[in-house]
Amino acid sequence: MEGVWENFLRNNQNTLKSLFQRKKLSSNDEESLESSPRPIPQLSPLANSVVSRCSKILKIPTEELQHRFDIELPESVKQLFTYARNFLEFCSYQAFHKVCRNPDYLSDPEFRRLTYDMMQAWEAPCVECERGIKETSSSNVEVDDEEGGSLFYSSPMNMAVQVDDKKTVGREAFARIAPICAAVADIITVHNLFDALTSSSGHRLHFLVYDKYLRSLDKVIKAAKNTLGPSLSNLPLSEVEIILDVEGAVPTQPVLQHVGISAWPGRLTLTNFALYFESLGVGVYDKSLRYDLATDLKQVIKPELTGPLGARLFDKAVMYKSTTVTEPVYFEFPEFKGNSRRDYWLDMSLEILHAHRFARKNNFKETQLSEVLSRAILGIFRYRAVREAFQFFASQYKTLLSFNLAESLPGGDVILETLSSRLALLNAYTSPRTMKHLPTSSPVSLLALSQLGFILQKDANLDVEAIIVGDFCVGETNPLEIAVKQSISDTGRVEAAQATVNQVKVEGIDTNLAVMKELLFPVIELATHLELLSSWKDPFKSTVFLMFTCFAIIRGWIRYIVASFFVFFAIIMLWRRHFNKGKPLEAFRITSPPNRNAVEQLLTLQEAISQLEALIRAGNVILLKIRALLFAVLPQATDKVALLLVFMAVMLALVPLRYLILFIFVEGFTRELPNRRESSDRWLRRLREWWFKIPAAPVQLIRADDKKKKL
Repeated sequence: MEGVWENFLRNNQNTLKSLFQRKKLSSNDEESLESSPRPIPQLSPLANSVVSRCSKILKIPTEELQHRFDIELPESVKQLFTYARNFLEFCSYQAFHKVCRNPDYLSDPEFRRLTYDMMQAWEAPCVECERGIKETSSSNVEVDDEEGGSLFYSSPMNMAVQVDDKKTVGREAFARIAPICAAVADIITVHNLFDALTSSSGHRLHFLVYDKYLRSLDKVIKAAKNTLGPSLSNLPLSEVEIILDVEGAVPTQPVLQHVGISAWPGRLTLTNFALYFESLGVGVYDKSLRYDLATDLKQVIKPELTGPLGARLFDKAVMYKSTTVTEPVYFEFPEFKGNSRRDYWLDMSLEILHAHRFARKNNFKETQLSEVLSRAILGIFRYRAVREAFQFFASQYKTLLSFNLAESLPGGDVILETLSSRLALLNAYTSPRTMKHLPTSSPVSLLALSQLGFILQKDANLDVEAIIVGDFCVGETNPLEIAVKQSISDTGRVEAAQATVNQVKVEGIDTNLAVMKELLFPVIELATHLELLSSWKDPFKSTVFLMFTCFAIIRGWIRYIVASFFVFFAIIMLWRRHFNKGKPLEAFRITSPPNRNAVEQLLTLQEAISQLEALIRAGNVILLKIRALLFAVLPQATDKVALLLVFMAVMLALVPLRYLILFIFVEGFTRELPNRRESSDRWLRRLREWWFKIPAAPVQLIRADDKKKKL
């Protein structure tokens, strides 16, 4: 046994020594250490590490990078307090542009680590900043219990918090670094993307979450490149048409197309130009139907209710309507709980539709159009990645799609105008030499798609070696970034106001009528007092009011009286603003009506509908009698009305307007005088009798042809 052990030690002597002895550096390692870049004194250790890695990627020494930064950039970005951060941006942006030329950069772990370190270094570019952040992070650490975090995690977000609690990234750093790579983030939606990734981690981004997002994005992009297979070969796609998503291929998640009362299961495909639906036949898909999203066909896409035989039961469908279809088409996405599938496809379809409308509005062609569509396509890829990785569901103001967000945000039109002005500077890329001498702007999204392997513009001369001028400049704030920040700040006010609106909404006809009656109480009281004056129950007050009003009309004081009311309300508002500053508004108290059961509420609703129907019917009778007068169904009445209209025209042409107003006011206000009451009643009676004698114009109801397809 001892001989065997001695032979084992003799044969593995070198291996055992290597386990307990430090490995000697080779000559190549010594050369790499000697040629390693020297740290820059102004930068923090993490920032020096990032600059060093950028130097290796660019194959330029750090001293040369610093020299270029000092020479090429203006003095405004080289101030003492911002020098470290701006130099870090300078190195990071150049390294980003070179790394992104690799078509498989998203699957590279070093790329994910480097970009995350760039964000961390941006928050602490100098030594003083790093110390401040360390003190802040240590003071914010909270211990939940004495035993620490659990080894079992309920979600990737919680796992990231427990594993890597101190090394996180904030909103500003993410918004400044991530959009440099057009595939990773967009300047318009970067804040919403950050909120989606940090919704469960205290609005601090952890590397595990960021890494999972990029891996999911890489998976989505590779799946999109491999989508067009034999099963989808029968789609009439153009060379620049990209399949963005397919739904209905799995039997457990079907898609139903409703037209009229008919419904067919099938497969729905979305591209950057249209929707395609292939109905499922006997084991195969039939010829696809194309629903255009690019041409101006007055398309309407919105959520809708569907059900069997055309019944409106389930809120799980998307309606498509345009001038090319005879009746609306409904795509239903059945699921047991919620309507997330429907909302997902609704958002993607609207994004493509809004992108094409934006391009048509600004008359964008070729490269500019391709850049707009590329921005929409990359947004959809990011939306898919976050949805698949984190089960994310977007709301109105939190969507990850740029054009949908601009349509819903307050001030979104300013964002689109700023984007349009930037896209107007795009070069056609017909001459790479010209591009190198005149770098006005670059189609960064189109370049990102082409580098990922997608062809969106045929025969496009995209020079990947040209100078790329994107949405960000070192040390400067882009106008598009300013518009987005302003719109986001306005969105907070809108959401707060909308929350108060949702709180005061009440149900029930009686309750809403009670609320309206209390709110209009001053107006109702004013109308009651005017009616009391016009009834002449108190002759003195009525006479004073009549004389004052007539004098004001003759002297032309009505406009000044109305203006004084506006000034009075303005003074009241400013008074309240000054003396009630910081005080919460007291709730408006309303006595609620007695509760009614369901049957009583239905009877009240039926009565209200009957009254509304009676009003509509009376309005139709008045319109039909006017039509009869216009077409002289009763010649004697038509003659009288014609003479009256001529007399009124002469009066309007010859008599000043103030006297006409005075005459109408005196006639209406003195109608209830004791001396005029009998004659006024007599004239009103004659007028009603004359009106009753006028026949109504005939009406013929024609039943529409039922062209709907039946099962």
